[in-house]
Amino acid sequence: MGYVKTPEEVARLREVLAEAHFVGGEMLAVRYRTDREAAAHVLPPGLELPDDPVASVVVGRWRSNCVGDFSGGAQYVRARRDGIEASYVVTMFMDADVPMIFGRDLYGEPKKIASIGLFRQAHRATGWIERGGVRLIEIEAQLGADRGPSTGTSADFNVKAMLAADGQGLDGDATITLAEYRSSIVVDRPAEAQLVLRSTPHDPLGELPVEEVLGASYTEGDMTATCRAIGTIPGEAFFPYALGRYDDFTLLDTEAPAALVAA
Repeated sequence: MGYVKTPEEVARLREVLAEAHFVGGEMLAVRYRTDREAAAHVLPPGLELPDDPVASVVVGRWRSNCVGDFSGGAQYVRARRDGIEASYVVTMFMDADVPMIFGRDLYGEPKKIASIGLFRQAHRATGWIERGGVRLIEIEAQLGADRGPSTGTSADFNVKAMLAADGQGLDGDATITLAEYRSSIVVDRPAEAQLVLRSTPHDPLGELPVEEVLGASYTEGDMTATCRAIGTIPGEAFFPYALGRYDDFTLLDTEAPAALVAA
């Protein structure tokens, strides 16, 4: 219970860090075809674009065995490495600090705090993610009939990286991780969805434009997550991508009066 964990506490924490459970989940997801050059541009060295430039967004909420109850969402691009095809997490949002820290520090997920909403009534579902007063993701969906329970697996690519203390690069090389999920779905409803993406200087989700909606779904279920390192990226090569995960600090200058900054 203190700042330094006992051997018993360390063993208990190792167990949950090795395998996290996210249960009672509700997820509204949309897959879409995006611009090929834009999709290739956001993928870091070590990941390549499959033949079809497919992106996706998810808005959801869960209970867990490790971070409490939370809502979250993300934007992804399909990618490939060494014969493995998975979703690369371009940006991710959480509504609380504990799930943000867990996924960021353990898996390398590029997380930020945001306001998140997911609502379903009968055959209609709405999901949104808002940050800085802007609805970055907005989904309106008409739900079809439930396809019934199922089990499955999925995976995400992430990159773990830490800024160097002097701010001039990374503290060593970046690590490519593969988060793997085993899912047990109890409700699976296909959907016809409208997706709107908006950009700000800090969250440029519109850089992956929606060219064609390929499919959507509303699901409920549980999932178990594990993660492993699968490679590295030289720190200098990943530094521009790492900076893109943060807000633009130069646009948050409150040191000087606005008139002087404009001048």
